Amino acid sequence: MTPQTLYHHGSRAVQDLVGVRELADHVGRSVSDGIRPVAAAFLELRPMLVIGCADPAGAVWASLLTGEPGFVRATGPHQISVAGGLRRTDPLAPALAGEGVPVGTIALDPGTRRRVRLNGRARPTPRGLAIETDQVFSNCPKYIQKRGLLPGAMPGRPSAPRRGAKLTGDQRAFVAEADTFFLATVHARGADAGHRGGNPGFVRVPSPYEISWRDYPGNSMFLSLGNLATDPRAGLLFLDWRTGTTLQLTGTARTEYADDGSRTVRFTLSEAVETLGASPWSWTAPEYSPANPGQED
Repeated sequence: MTPQTLYHHGSRAVQDLVGVRELADHVGRSVSDGIRPVAAAFLELRPMLVIGCADPAGAVWASLLTGEPGFVRATGPHQISVAGGLRRTDPLAPALAGEGVPVGTIALDPGTRRRVRLNGRARPTPRGLAIETDQVFSNCPKYIQKRGLLPGAMPGRPSAPRRGAKLTGDQRAFVAEADTFFLATVHARGADAGHRGGNPGFVRVPSPYEISWRDYPGNSMFLSLGNLATDPRAGLLFLDWRTGTTLQLTGTARTEYADDGSRTVRFTLSEAVETLGASPWSWTAPEYSPANPGQED
């Protein structure tokens, strides 16, 4: 895969604005359209996978898929299978019932601070989903909080989703205390799912309809911000790592570039979906990444 096929004009515009085009070209050489053995082995050990795409109405969401390790596995050099699929009440369930749906996915291992991103096209199967890969790559461990998976799935089933057009007081507090969330974005040729992390407080909630965060320096590819430069639709996924509750948000986002080189992303909410116990897994308290900027930043 070449930089010309990897990056569209939105990513190129952001790379040029920040002055990292050459670095982005270097990093982009690690992106493949196939699944290498080390990536296949990594995916097969994961108990969760985040997936992002647009729903039939055009809203972009990020959703959580979970299962016993092995529920995600490579079934060929250019395909993975995901057993089980999404609950029928998930905002993306109708979209993923179709053929050839552009999706972005990210598999995270908090225990080792490793992650693999896999973008492609999904189709339903009798067991769940199959995804044909267009892009497969790893990212650096920056801003990933270290957590350990506690043994055994938690009892009980997910609650019925609670939907709203604004964040409740409890939801605002939950987002403001988060150290991690996942970001889904789209472009004309596909979709992407990424990770954002920092010390608690790095996400700000100035109103029931607004969220903002500093965009910390990363791999210089600017896939997410490049997508937002051409299509403002975005989906955010917040996970309560202790209880398994998820908060899914859809809306639009824009990036502000300051004279000092810092960047702030401002998200405007269209709809929120909260599901208690959406994940059966519970994790230990976090060990914050040494790369996280301090609260004073």
